[in-house]
Amino acid sequence: MLHIRFALLSTFIALVLFVAMLFLIELGRRWGQRQIARGGDAARTGVGVVDGSVYSLFALLMGFTFASAAGRFDHRREIIADEANAAGTAWQRVDMLATDQQGPIRDGFRQYLDALLAWYTEAPGSVETIHEPPALTKAQGELWSKSVAVCLTLNGEKARMLLLPALNEMFGHVERERMARRMHLPTLIWTMLGITALASALFAGYGLAGGASRNWIYIVGIAASVSVAAYVIIELEYPRLGLFRVNAIDQALVELRATME
Repeated sequence: MLHIRFALLSTFIALVLFVAMLFLIELGRRWGQRQIARGGDAARTGVGVVDGSVYSLFALLMGFTFASAAGRFDHRREIIADEANAAGTAWQRVDMLATDQQGPIRDGFRQYLDALLAWYTEAPGSVETIHEPPALTKAQGELWSKSVAVCLTLNGEKARMLLLPALNEMFGHVERERMARRMHLPTLIWTMLGITALASALFAGYGLAGGASRNWIYIVGIAASVSVAAYVIIELEYPRLGLFRVNAIDQALVELRATME
């Protein structure tokens, strides 16, 4: 399944980053030892200024990417909550129709929510696609056509001003959720983050060159911290594919659908 493959891919990326940082820390350490052997302590002149600049840039990029990913994750959850609220409002406004007119609309409403929930929860291989599945598009078209036809009748005139706008709002929130799947960090930001992470590892190794032995707690700790942070950022960027998912908020739609029986 796609979400399992995605979890493995994000884990692989984090592991590659972890190993690459360990390698560059060791490379920087050996490079620093050779420089010290040749020029003594003078080889470390100005190192702190360069280190500080690179570390500051890396911290800025890491904080920016994490905050952006977390913000988009929360935004996706808010959109789904808005979907559930709009769907509940539209369902209640069906009551404004005559009793004999409500049946087809409510059946179409149930079919639409079933297709929406199937897209969110039963098809993990397609939840991050841009286009809606044909079943959802068909259910939406049928629900809208039935609602318009009923509201154009004499008995449906009272519901026209409330039911149709409520359906429009519900469809609009679903469209916003779909479009939110296209909003991710630019490739340039990912590239800059990777380059600065590796550069920071190289300079960190150079800074450790003065020690008599390797400080493994420091070396492994910094590489692991950066790798885990990168993994979390990737997971938050694709909240329906990895371990950090928005499926819990889908329960609001599931509970709403249960009330429609």
